[in-house]
Amino acid sequence: MAKRSRFFHDPNQSFFLFGPRGTGKSTWLKTTFPTALFIDLLDPETFRTYSARPERLKEAVKGQSFGSTVVIDEVQKLPGLLDVVHLIMEKSPQYRFILTGSSSRKLKQSGVDLLAGRAIVKTMHPFMAMELEESFSLEESLITGLVPLVADSSHPLQTLRSYISIYIQEEVKQEGLVRNIGDFNRFLEAISFSHGSALNVTEVGRECQVNRKTVEGYISILEDLLLSFKIDVFSKRAKRILVAHPKFYFFDAGVFRALCPAGPIDSPSDIGGGALEGLIAQHLRAWIAYGDENCKLYFWRTKSGTEVDFILYGENIFTAVEVKNSTRVDNKMLRGLRTFREDYPEASLLFLYRGKDRLVIDGILCMPSDEFLAQLTPESASIIPD
Repeated sequence: MAKRSRFFHDPNQSFFLFGPRGTGKSTWLKTTFPTALFIDLLDPETFRTYSARPERLKEAVKGQSFGSTVVIDEVQKLPGLLDVVHLIMEKSPQYRFILTGSSSRKLKQSGVDLLAGRAIVKTMHPFMAMELEESFSLEESLITGLVPLVADSSHPLQTLRSYISIYIQEEVKQEGLVRNIGDFNRFLEAISFSHGSALNVTEVGRECQVNRKTVEGYISILEDLLLSFKIDVFSKRAKRILVAHPKFYFFDAGVFRALCPAGPIDSPSDIGGGALEGLIAQHLRAWIAYGDENCKLYFWRTKSGTEVDFILYGENIFTAVEVKNSTRVDNKMLRGLRTFREDYPEASLLFLYRGKDRLVIDGILCMPSDEFLAQLTPESASIIPD
């Protein structure tokens, strides 16, 4: 596996580091903190040791030199350790803790609330294109995604399938999160059709033949396992009637493609369009997380159906982004951005497509998606390159 330089930077204090399994949290930590005390709760023996005697952590920390860093990997496996961490941080503030997790389910109430103010929350995402540099391929990313575990594999498609079956499905089984794994698997297939769309829970339930409350619970599981996210409609200073439902995305384009069934009546362009929009979405989330965290990601859609895929809004940015899986720019494709500009003339506008030419049409920058991704870094003050 190739060692990659990541855009995630050490915040120089104690912190939680959340991210889906396989996004490279442990690899980054072991590279960045080679001398840290590393407690891996995925290791059965380590888990047994600390689950039997959580207070053993105090003894282990005391054995470290003054000011040492302590990493507890996959802390959600043993949330009771956070009580001990809290005690150590109060009595021995010279030690620094980094607590990783691929699930926020068990930490929502006790963990994060307990350490609020003492450990900030950071996130790690799949690779950004610029982290892969010249090895980035838009075509491959749309098929296998950018989860480091998959992207660095010599057999990415096979690894992606294993990731789906072992992590998503088996993790759910092991955690006892659902009573009927068959219902959950049908849900995964049904919810894949909502990727990049306004989420209608009732329709998803009808498709997978489970009730609305169960679907809501399943969506919460995906969010708790950090495998999906939702973005809300941008409604500031709204001049039109807008939709109320958020948009749903899987966290990685490859995971979406692997879960979305493809048959004779499924349109490749529709699946490819969903993958491209999701790939842009995951890059924008990473750009925000690694750079300007004061910025938030939204979408915009009126009741009449006029839509802009993404709105980035923050203290230093206000940009509307439309994404199309097309090799050309059709005038109709710019209608959403033009309508948005009528309501928000101060916003900058960006249209991303699968063509090769960089154009400016009616004041709207139209840019090839691969070129955009190949220039996007957290150090960029704007997502629109010069």
